[in-house]
Amino acid sequence: MRSVLTPEILLQAYRIGVFPMAEGCDDPRLYWFDPVQRGILPLDGLHLSRSLRRRIRAEPFRLTLDQAFADVIAGCADRETTWINAEIAALFREMHSLGHAHSIEVWEGDALVGGVYGLALGGVFCGESMFSRRTDASKVALAYLVAHLRLCGFTLFDTQYLTDHLASLGGREISRAAYRARLELALQADADFGRFSLPGAQEVLQPSTHRS
Repeated sequence: MRSVLTPEILLQAYRIGVFPMAEGCDDPRLYWFDPVQRGILPLDGLHLSRSLRRRIRAEPFRLTLDQAFADVIAGCADRETTWINAEIAALFREMHSLGHAHSIEVWEGDALVGGVYGLALGGVFCGESMFSRRTDASKVALAYLVAHLRLCGFTLFDTQYLTDHLASLGGREISRAAYRARLELALQADADFGRFSLPGAQEVLQPSTHRS
């Protein structure tokens, strides 16, 4: 039976700071989460190590925008433990078809080797998940995403929870109240994920970039 959870309900939940997760890929049930401590990645505070900067400068991968959304979700779910069940995957594919969910893909030749996806609302981007099949592929995708969000007018990058991986890149935690205050302001921002194409490597390596 199809869940009563619709794209409209999902969008409204994200607007108030709540998001769904499953306990596992085979569990059909979804649970709502509203963390006391919220993970964010400051758009002007991404930390790129020297080795990662060299990696980006060398441009070992080809990156695309919204070219393989379903494959990115499948890649993110292809792990031993995941909160992405069939319903979440189907809902986000529908959200993508409606223009609300987006992905950045990382390619090595014709092979998809990494990516990241999430939901865009006003000036907030709610990062959902990322995956990597080559060294640094997900980090490169995240660096391009942060640069792209800055260029397109976004003011808040919500990572939901803070992992060690995100912390190493400059992610931090803020209180639920602080997150909701930032969310309210970000929802009013004049941002558009499709305003520009993906930036180039040099733009990604700049601490702050703007296009006129």
